Amino acid sequence: MPVTTIADRDVHVDDEGFLTAYDEWDPELGKQLAAQIGIDLTDAHWKAITFLRADYAAQGETATLRRVSTVGGIPTKELFQLFPKKPAKKMAYIAGLPKPHGCV
Repeated sequence: MPVTTIADRDVHVDDEGFLTAYDEWDPELGKQLAAQIGIDLTDAHWKAITFLRADYAAQGETATLRRVSTVGGIPTKELFQLFPKKPAKKMAYIAGLPKPHGCV
């Protein structure tokens, strides 16, 4: 796996830039990742990111948009407002998780 430097530290990423080591992520890195894709994180963003990280730890895979909406309790419409165009992909990227299955 390639290694890149983000926020003055080396992290392991895949070919698309998604982190591959769960434990390399922390909220400060999440802020840097969000800034790279033009998202200014609010409490609403953090609710989704926190859910994704906890769900990944429990399930072993990145939650789909539908799962974030139904299990996480965040309406799909709100997710599209928070993470425009490709919310599942953007949430996973910021949360330091693999791209969800089914994302292109």
